[in-house]
Amino acid sequence: MNIIIRQEQEKDYKETGEVVRLAFAQAEHSDGNEHRLVSQIRKCGTFIPELSLVAIYKDKIAGHILLSKIKIMNDNEMIAESLALAPLSVLLEYQNKGIGRRLILEALERAKELGFESVVVLGHPEYYPRVGFKKASTWGIKAPFEVPDEAFMAIELLDKALENISGTVEYPEVFFE
Repeated sequence: MNIIIRQEQEKDYKETGEVVRLAFAQAEHSDGNEHRLVSQIRKCGTFIPELSLVAIYKDKIAGHILLSKIKIMNDNEMIAESLALAPLSVLLEYQNKGIGRRLILEALERAKELGFESVVVLGHPEYYPRVGFKKASTWGIKAPFEVPDEAFMAIELLDKALENISGTVEYPEVFFE
């Protein structure tokens, strides 16, 4: 499968939105608003254009990943800046072909190159550990809402980046709209 991963461009927004919407249409744990979340993140200060990537197959967008800034807070004090992986979307007909994995690995590499040290994700506990994510509770990092421990994960982009970090992730307001 000849896949090209590149930074999403403004001209891609409509097609990307449709890919995200369709990718989550049948998802068990979806509210159907992931495409709106992507649109809202693009409009806020946590958006990093270089970390909004698309997977192109046969001149069409088959997948998308977005990493955006979040904070890890402890007693109302920011302990660390991190990134949230949300969402990862691959069209149903292209799932289980390695596109999601390639998007994740490319996004993590680009995030590291930009100087970010860690990424958190709320996701499938059997999927994300395959690319190195571990339970965020390993480092004492918690979600700001009730979620199964095994589904809230983090990865260090630099060795020991989360070693002395603990607290609660603070997502931008757009995650709750």
